[in-house]
Amino acid sequence: MKHIVIMISGRGSNMEAIVQACAQEQWPARIAAVVSNKADAAGLQFAAERGIATAVLDHKGFASREDFDAELAKVIDGFAPDLVVLAGFMRILTTGFVRHYEGRLLNIHPSLLPSFAGLHTHRRAIEEGCKVAGATVHFVTPELDHGPIVAQAVVPVLPTDTEQDLSARVLVQEHAIYPRAVRWFVEGALSVDAQGRVTHTGGQAQAVLAPQANA
Repeated sequence: MKHIVIMISGRGSNMEAIVQACAQEQWPARIAAVVSNKADAAGLQFAAERGIATAVLDHKGFASREDFDAELAKVIDGFAPDLVVLAGFMRILTTGFVRHYEGRLLNIHPSLLPSFAGLHTHRRAIEEGCKVAGATVHFVTPELDHGPIVAQAVVPVLPTDTEQDLSARVLVQEHAIYPRAVRWFVEGALSVDAQGRVTHTGGQAQAVLAPQANA
């Protein structure tokens, strides 16, 4: 039985999708805790209502990013995680924190990495005239929004799209691929080669192509 700790800063809609999939699909895992850097994060209530332990550590109470991350790791380690999942945790993590959870720290980013790392991904995709956009689940490395790619979802960018339109379309796919990627990890079905390429040992498709009709 694998223990999963999910980190959030707000509503945590991806956290909700993972919690629900874990229960409905009866993974050999349990959500051990949901941890936030904000006491008013709406996702904490969602977790508590489902009997999941929660913890809050306010980053504003620490003199440095390193001090916060060191204490954050202590809080997370108290739940003995096999996997730590970032689900809208709006903090840049230090190298020391990332190295501590190397190989067991997942994130989802709302672009087709390595394109559009960082913020404002949907706006940038529209401004660049991209015809497709999407989301990427990846193992976290010290370099921001990089790391071995586990799964991607591709959606069309429509001529009439606003930033909000595209964000909503991508989010639907995030809720599909993130739980799937977490389940693969739990099942031990992911292999990472020396070049950092991730494959599913059972040959399952790691890319989702959303048809334009679903846009």
